[in-house]
Amino acid sequence: MAITRHLAWALLLAVTATVAQAQRPIAYPSQGQSQARQDRDDGECHTWARKQTGIDPAAVASQPPPQETGPAVGGGERVRGALRGALGGAAIGAIGGDAGEGAAIGAGVGTIAGGHRTRQNQADRNAASAGAQQAAIDEYRRAYHACMRGRGYTVE
Repeated sequence: MAITRHLAWALLLAVTATVAQAQRPIAYPSQGQSQARQDRDDGECHTWARKQTGIDPAAVASQPPPQETGPAVGGGERVRGALRGALGGAAIGAIGGDAGEGAAIGAGVGTIAGGHRTRQNQADRNAASAGAQQAAIDEYRRAYHACMRGRGYTVE
């Protein structure tokens, strides 16, 4: 259930980012520029913004952010969870008279908790990847907007 929820969130972020990236800024000629002049300014500002930022929004939008989609492994969260659980379970089990059984139960619970942390960390990395891609697009847009505003356009 938790894996499905995290996968759904990652997919939603990727789709939202792609839709947002596909939207092109709207420029209004606030100084009476002709359509031909606006088209030329738009092309020149697009080129200038790409050179200033090193970002081509079409290329970024066409490549979805890298996502970890396989089983959540690595990082040692499960092992650390098992060790913490075993230590806590042994301490609690010692009070009840059976430290070994307490350690075994604690290790099982700790492994499950560690697996949850592993999946959460994977989802966090996926979200950060999508956020980095959106930040790159935002940087390009700031440059484009600055260029167009400098040429007398209102940009939305």
